[in-house]
Amino acid sequence: MATATWQGRVLASSDDTVIVEGNHYFPPDSVHTEFFQPSQSHTFCPWKGTASYYTVVVDGETNEDAAWYYPDPKPEAAQIKDYVAFWRGVDVA
Repeated sequence: MATATWQGRVLASSDDTVIVEGNHYFPPDSVHTEFFQPSQSHTFCPWKGTASYYTVVVDGETNEDAAWYYPDPKPEAAQIKDYVAFWRGVDVA
């Protein structure tokens, strides 16, 4: 079971993550959306496509762009469509 936590709160937990390039991608239904706010940030990966971001907010603390996902990945990365990954201090164990 993989769990993503920040500021003592569980952001996502699943035994069905997909690991890509060392990152756990959590299924959309395993993510606690009450901690997420849409971000205007985007990045591009040559083989996965354009990533979109979420800002994580827990108890008034903000972690800008701490989660990302691929809403429309390239065919090679179709298995992570809408799955969420984390960085910027979010602990995934």
